[in-house]
Amino acid sequence: MLLLDSLITSKTRVKLLMKFFLNPGTSAYLRSLADEFGESTNSVRVELNRLSEAGLLESSEEGRTKVYRANTAHPLFPEVQRIVAKTVGLDKVVEQVVSRLGNVELAFITGDYARGKDSGLIDLVLVGKIDTAYTQSLVPKLESLIDRKIRHLILKHEEFEKLKPRFQSEPILIVWANGNPKGFTQNYPTNDAF
Repeated sequence: MLLLDSLITSKTRVKLLMKFFLNPGTSAYLRSLADEFGESTNSVRVELNRLSEAGLLESSEEGRTKVYRANTAHPLFPEVQRIVAKTVGLDKVVEQVVSRLGNVELAFITGDYARGKDSGLIDLVLVGKIDTAYTQSLVPKLESLIDRKIRHLILKHEEFEKLKPRFQSEPILIVWANGNPKGFTQNYPTNDAF
């Protein structure tokens, strides 16, 4: 997070940007964010208000709870999302790993990063005819480059088809599909996401 930390001095604001811009399908309310970040509700509220006033976050009432999410219609949304992705190193995962592994049909991220949480562990799923030996040699180099651990799962198309229902029940970020890099805008998958 060094890039964002040097640009933005509020650690809470950096966590909120990571939460909402890694996976723009994420929504959360004040108390859940305070619990997740281990911070006071007041400090989280201040930053939520600042990001909302800037138009980067939008909110809606769900019962008596105010729920926040990224404002994907904001003109700076794509740029902020790219900065967050670069901070985490997801752009390097796509460039360095996926584009050189063989016939990659689909690559997506699950787990904490798909939920918008920077835990230090990236869960990457690769589908297709992939050079496993090359992947094994490349991942440690990439981990040192992005300062995060990468846990990867390689599946052939048939294996993925069997496991697809499992992946459809959790948030994902599709970063590569059918030979093309994708933006990090995919979130909770539907049956036609794959």
